[in-house]
Parts: sequence; structure tokens; C-alpha cells
Amino acid sequence: MPEFADQLKAFTARIEDLKAHLQTEEATKTAIVLPFFQLLGYDVFNPLEFVPEYTADVGIKKGEKVDYAIIQNGSPVMLIECKACTENLGFHGSQLFRYFGTTKAKFSILTNGIIYQFFTDLEDKNKMDEKPFLEVDLLNLKKNQIFELMKFQKTDFDVNIIANTASELKYTGLIQAYFAQQLKDPSDEFSKMIINSCYAGSKTQAVLDKFKPVVKRALNQYISDMMNDKITGALYAESKAVEQEKEAAIAELVEEHKITTTEEELEAFFVVKSILAEYVSTKRLIYKDTETYFGILLDGRSHKWICRFQIKASKINMTLPGEGKEIIKIQLSDLDEIYQHKAELVKVLTGYLQEK
Repeated sequence: MPEFADQLKAFTARIEDLKAHLQTEEATKTAIVLPFFQLLGYDVFNPLEFVPEYTADVGIKKGEKVDYAIIQNGSPVMLIECKACTENLGFHGSQLFRYFGTTKAKFSILTNGIIYQFFTDLEDKNKMDEKPFLEVDLLNLKKNQIFELMKFQKTDFDVNIIANTASELKYTGLIQAYFAQQLKDPSDEFSKMIINSCYAGSKTQAVLDKFKPVVKRALNQYISDMMNDKITGALYAESKAVEQEKEAAIAELVEEHKITTTEEELEAFFVVKSILAEYVSTKRLIYKDTETYFGILLDGRSHKWICRFQIKASKINMTLPGEGKEIIKIQLSDLDEIYQHKAELVKVLTGYLQEK
């Protein structure tokens, strides 16, 4: 997800730069719609996979064409109807509605390049729903929507998985939209439902009109208090974590004053640096000496330890992190044998370097 999210962020920045210059449908398709589906992994120049001007005959009207169709196993699975980025999508759903019922496609997308509305047939089979189960505004993207868009990537696309989650997505979105509207301007019906729990008198229109602003203030105040509680809790947790980190750092400094780093430990450090020098700047390799081991870290981060040594008399033990929580222990007869374990050391280092 991090890689896709980063690519999407870069793409939305590009839309911000281009949108003022896109005045036609064709310009919108070329500049942002096709690149968006490329971002999802589709080969928009392969007519066996991404078909422009796909024929979707409607009743007695022949030659009706939808802007694009995504093909899977020879059949359309998604229909895409595009409008100019300056247009409101609300005026164009009926056109896509006609196309949907004439093909085997399970999903249809209406877009102006910025907003993408995803439809299916939740209410009547083979008949496109009037309302989308997912609507994504690329210039106002939410984290959970990135996850939903990932399901439409070519490599992850699965009709059944998306269909199974579409119902919850659609009705969750509609409920949230309804609740947002009530917070802004409570309806008589909603206000009556609320005051039923606290007012025993007759719910006349005059009473409803009196209570509606009270309901609005109470709901918004409750949400504000809830958010403040969460922010306060998060700030307290953060300050506590910082305090604990300071205490740990002080304890570590005190501990370091008790420890003497030996020549053998420094030699082991220089051997490891020479092995890894071709893969990373040696300035990023830091050693940490403790009472129980001598460790070598990437960027001084304790959770990015590359190896640890325990050197006592003629006994040398080297420890490496393995898969998961596994620890690999190697016994050496002398420090030169560290060179024989270059592959293991490089594997640990590259694993950290590849982390996002």
C-alpha cells in the first residue's frame, strides 16, 4: 500500500497542476483519465485489455458506444464513461445506466478525471444502481479510499471480492452522508426521533422548530468533545512516550560510562564496515557497546541492528537477526572469519534499506 499511496499522491499533485488547462472531454481523457488507469496497472494501449469506444447496443439503438471498457477473459468487466473535468457528474448517470444492462460488465465507472463514481447492481440484478457504492474525489482523498482503489488494480482485481464489499461501502457512505446533513441542518423526522428520548410532551411543529437548533448544537458539541478527548489522549500518550525515551537515553548514557570498548570489538566493527561499505555509507553504521554485547546498528537505530558480538578470551560469538524473531548464532575462531559471512550481513542490511 505505501508504494501505491505514494504514486497516487504524486498523481493527484499532477491533477492540481493540469485541471485549469483541461476544458474538454478529450483533454481530460488524455491528461488524467488514461494515466489514472495506467496507475492501476492497465495497459491502456492494448485493445485486448482496454477498449476505447466500446460498442454497447441499447435496445433498438445500435452502435451506442461507451468511452472505455476493461476486458477480462474476453468479456467486459468494467465500463467507463468520461466527462470533462469541468462538468458535474450528476447529469450523466442515465447514459451509463443504459449501457450497463446490455453488457456482462459487473461494474461501471463515471468520471470527470477528478471524481470517480463506482456503480454495480446491488438493488436489481443486471440493472445499474442509481447511486454509486463508492465515490472518490482524488483531490480530497481519504485513507480508506486508497485501500478501496487498490482492489481495482489489475493485479488485485477480483469481481467477487469487490461485489461482496460493495453493499457495505455503499450504505456506510449513504449513512455517513445522511448523518453529516443532520449535523448541518436536522430534519423534522430526525429531530423528533432525538427528542423522543428526553421530551415527553406533544411533538408539535412549534416544538420541533424550537428543538431543532438544540439538537444541532448538542450533536456538534458531543462530536467536538469526543474529538478533543481523543486529541488530549493522544498528546498525553505522546508526551509520556517522549518522557520514557528521555529516561531510557539517560539510563543508556549512565550505562555507557561503566563500559570499556575493547580493541577486539573495535576491530570487529571495522571488519563489518569494510564488508558493507559497497552497499551503504559507512557513516550510517554505528556501534553500541553494552554490558552483554557489542552491537552494530544502521543509523544508530536499536531495531535496525545488523550484528552483535560477544568476545571473551578466545571465544567469539556473532549473532544476526533472522526471519521474524529468529536469532542466528555463529561461533568464530577469530575475527577474520567475519568475512566468510558477508552474504548474511548484506542480507540483513539490504532488508533494512528496502523498508519504507
